[in-house]
Amino acid sequence: MKLISWKIAYFTSLATGLLLIFIGFRFFTVPIQAETDFGIHTGITHHFEFHYIKAIRDLATGLLTIALLLNKEYRSLGWLMLCMSLVPVTDFLLVINNASHPAGAIYPHLAAILICLTLGLYYLSTHKKTIGHAV
Repeated sequence: MKLISWKIAYFTSLATGLLLIFIGFRFFTVPIQAETDFGIHTGITHHFEFHYIKAIRDLATGLLTIALLLNKEYRSLGWLMLCMSLVPVTDFLLVINNASHPAGAIYPHLAAILICLTLGLYYLSTHKKTIGHAV
């Protein structure tokens, strides 16, 4: 059972990191379409600073997720997931409070909240802190 849980957590983390990298690139390359799919409408059509801020946030988080995962820094990944759960919570609140959001736009944010909290708690509970001695 532990092996199955570990595989699920590992591949969910990998998919999450890759998806964040994809979303980040998408906000850089097709900002208006990415904005619509995100679930908000800024009305910005010429200056994409908001989009680029969102892009780099997702790109950096995705890269860090993959780096921690591949380096087997599971406890650090757990803390990252728990702390970064604030991002999809805030995104969800922004979308839900936007009267013109598409109905389906809230579900990816809810899924991200559940993934962050579940994986964060999983990694922290299954990978105990090790105390090393300085040499």
